[in-house]
Amino acid sequence: MKRTGILNRHLSGALAELGHGHEVLVCDAGMPIPVGPRVVDLAFRAGVPSFAEVLDGLLDELVVEGATGAHEVRDANPEAAALLEARLPALEFVPHERLKEMSAGARLVVRTGEARPYANVLLRCGVFF
Repeated sequence: MKRTGILNRHLSGALAELGHGHEVLVCDAGMPIPVGPRVVDLAFRAGVPSFAEVLDGLLDELVVEGATGAHEVRDANPEAAALLEARLPALEFVPHERLKEMSAGARLVVRTGEARPYANVLLRCGVFF
C-alpha cells in the first residue's frame, strides 16, 4: 500500500501513464466530459472533494509546464481564479467555450465534486529534468 500521495488507484495509475505534453483536465461537477479521454470521477457530493483539494494533490505529483483556465472564472468565481493564479504561474485564460473545445484533447479528465462555476483547468505536463 502507498504511504503518501494520491491513494486512489485509478487516479494514481493514470498519472503514472502521463508524459511530456499530455494534458489533464481538472474540472467541476458541471463541466461536460468530452468523449475520448480517460476519466477518473472523484465526485461524491456537491463540493466533495473540492477543486482546491484535488488540484493541490495533483500539483504535488505532476510537473506542470502550462495551464489554461476560463476567462469567466475571474468574475463568476474569484476564489477559484485566485487559487489558479497562485498555483500556476504559466496560466493562460481563454473563453469557457474554447476551454471546452480544448478539453477534447486531454489525455485524462479528473472530475471533482466542486459546485461553484468555472472551477476548471487544463494542465499541460512537463518533465522533471
